[in-house]
Parts: sequence; C-alpha cells; structure tokens
Amino acid sequence: MSGEILSLVMFAVACGVLLLGFPVAFSLAGTGLAFALIGNAMGTFDMPLLGSLPSRYFGVMTNELYVAIPLFVFMGVMLERARIAEKLLTTMGMLFGTMRGGLGISVVIVGMLLAASTGIVGATVVTMGLLSLPAMQKAGYDPKLSTGVICASGTLGQIIPPSIVLVLLGDILQGAYAEAQRSLGNWAPEPISVMDLFAGAFIPGLMLVGLYIGWVIIKSLIDPESAPALVEGKRPEGLWGEVLRALLPPALLIVAVLGSILTGIATPTESAAFGSVGATILAAFYKRLDMAVMRHVVRQTVQVSAMVFVILLGASVFSLVFRGLGGDHLVEELLHNLPGGVFSAMLVVMLLMFFMGFFLDFIEIVFVVIPIVGPILLKLDVDPVWLGVMIAINLQTSFLTPPFGFALFYLRGVAPAAIKTLDIYRGIIPFVIIQMLGLCLVAAFPWLATWLPSILF
Repeated sequence: MSGEILSLVMFAVACGVLLLGFPVAFSLAGTGLAFALIGNAMGTFDMPLLGSLPSRYFGVMTNELYVAIPLFVFMGVMLERARIAEKLLTTMGMLFGTMRGGLGISVVIVGMLLAASTGIVGATVVTMGLLSLPAMQKAGYDPKLSTGVICASGTLGQIIPPSIVLVLLGDILQGAYAEAQRSLGNWAPEPISVMDLFAGAFIPGLMLVGLYIGWVIIKSLIDPESAPALVEGKRPEGLWGEVLRALLPPALLIVAVLGSILTGIATPTESAAFGSVGATILAAFYKRLDMAVMRHVVRQTVQVSAMVFVILLGASVFSLVFRGLGGDHLVEELLHNLPGGVFSAMLVVMLLMFFMGFFLDFIEIVFVVIPIVGPILLKLDVDPVWLGVMIAINLQTSFLTPPFGFALFYLRGVAPAAIKTLDIYRGIIPFVIIQMLGLCLVAAFPWLATWLPSILF
C-alpha cells in the first residue's frame, strides 16, 4: 500500500474514531502515531519527521495571537454570568413588542450582540434557549419559528467577530497562505492577519442578521398567528431609558473591542484583554460580580481554552503524519485535476466541510482540514480572506442542518418537553436556506468579504 493511500485510510479511521465518541485530541494524536508506525514498517514514512513536533508545540506556546482565545472566552462567560442577555432580551422585547414578529426580531438582535461578545456557539444557543424560548412560548409563537430563530441566532458567533473560529482560521490561513506563496516563488508575500478576517466577516455577518430579520417579518406577514405581538397598545413610559441602560454598556464594550481591532489601534490579543476587563467592570456595574461568579468564569475559561489547545496539539501530530505519508500531494492532484478548475475545487472542499460539520466540531475541522486543503486552494489564486469567510459561513450552516447540527442538539438539551424535536428540525429549514443563500451571495460577490479589509488595511 502506498503512503498516499495509507493517508486516506488514516483520515477515514480518525473520523470513525471521533464518531465513536473518543476524546478528540487523543484520537487525532493516537491515530497519527499509529499510522506513523504502520507507515514506517511499510517504508512509506520517516520517523525522524516526528522530531519537528517540539518546535511546533513551542511555536504554539509562543504565539501571541492564541492568547486572545482564553481572553475572549473569559469575556463571553463573564457577560453571560452577568445576565446581560437577559436584560437585553427583556428590554428589546418591550421595544419591538407592539409589532408582529417583534420578539423574534429581538432574539436575532440579542443573538447578534451575544455573538459579538462571546463567540461561542454552544453558550449562545443555550443562553438564548433558556431565556427566550419560554417568553416566545408564552407569547404564542409557533414552536417551529421560535426554535429556528434561536438556533440560527445562536450560531452567529461563528461569523460575527470577534469569533474564536475566525481567530483560529486567521492563524492557520496565514501559515497556509505563506506556504502557498513560497511554493509559487514569492518569498515575501503580503501577510494575512486575523484583523483582515475580522473585517472580511463583518459585512457578511450583518447581511445574515438582516436576512434573518427579513424572514421573521415575512413570516409574521404571511402567518400572523405564528408571530403575534408581545403587547397591545402603546409602549410603557420610560422604555427608551430602559433600552439605553440595557443596550449602551455592552454595545460600547463591543464597539470598543471591535473598533480597536478594525481600526488597527490594537491587536486582537490586546483588544481581548481590554474586553475581559470591560466585561468584569460591567458585571460589577450590574452587581453580578462575586467570588462564586469569578470561580465559575475562571473554571469555564480554563476548560474551554484547554480543550482548544489540546486539540491543536493533537491535530499537529495528525497533520504532520498525513503530510509525511504524502496525503497532501494526493489531495493536491485530486483538486487540480477536477474539471472546472477553481470552482470545482472550492465546491468539493465546501461540501466536504459541510458534511464533516454534521459530525465534528468546528475546532476539529479547522485544525485537521484547513492545513491540508488551504495551501492547495490558495495556490489556485483564491483570495485568503474570501476563503476564510466562506469557510466560516459554511461551518455555521452545517451547525444548523438536520439531523446532526450541533446547535439543534444544544437547544434540544434545554428546550421543554412540549417542544418536539421535529419542531426544531422543521423550524430550522428556512434558516438553513437563508444560510445557503448567504454563502452563494458571498461566493458570487467576493467583494462582500474583501472590500472592508482593503479599505481599512
């Protein structure tokens, strides 16, 4: 058996082991080491290649960009424990409460703000499910519409910066782009940064928010009983003051964090540190900060950050062995020989990631697939920022698609028994169609992803 065929078998085995529920990091590293030994016995893998792992690990530990991950996680968990979302949802619900679909619009807006502050899909979906689903049930919303809105809004954390997905994608695409340019003879390429990816994802993210709100409005016009008004008559006195008190502090924090990144005043890591301090101050301002909250926030931050970095280290072993077996050359030949050129190559990669998103978490896909296919696509003159945004939207879509979408499982876990699983599956279909429309729009009009970075940087 040749090394290339062995690499494909290794990829299939790794996916199978992950589907069986074994820990991700140890599954990737263990599969890689096992096939390294098999390849060495068959004469298709050189064991000294594994000697480069310590330098790779040291590079991860000294990468300043990765410091942003625990800081953004800390910021998001702190805002969640400060019950910012609950206050926002209550006041926004009253603001839009006199119009049909108003509560659904409020859920989308609050989901967008949570996405811009947490960047963690699971946390956002669970939080929105616990807070907004009972309110939507009480208001008489169609269960299909309410669950669909919550799941779709919760996954905005995949695409709206500052997103952990974009932080990881930016770093990996930066290395893939440099590798692709070196293979083409360009030894001094223009660097691609996470800031470019943040700017590139900003307009597509807002576009998806607008499409979600548009569908809620259309649904309320077509079927008024599915999205009734929350309150009748005039808004209560002093509502605008309540809205400003609930919306202004977190909005200012988000604008400060994103604005400092997009204007180049601060790096993502520096902005994440500022956001963490700002979230702690907000929690104290809302009188939600005590030792119990701090212990919970720190514990959650350590757990999520440890998961990300251990997976990264395990994926390094897997990708190194995959390349050592010649799997990258096999994938490159396959994509180059497809009829249709760049379009076919992008289509195949997008479909692969979409289906992998049914079974694997975004971190696993980013760490395993992007290092393999990224340099190959970038050699075909694909814009790296556009590619990163396409990948982020695609992964977001796979999170929503029945029957295996992770967001659906998160909501099912916190939804009351009165909400049927079939309601969740049926309710998400319009939003999956919206996601695919958004993906097609970004594919057809790449300037949606490339215009803002070209202006800012």
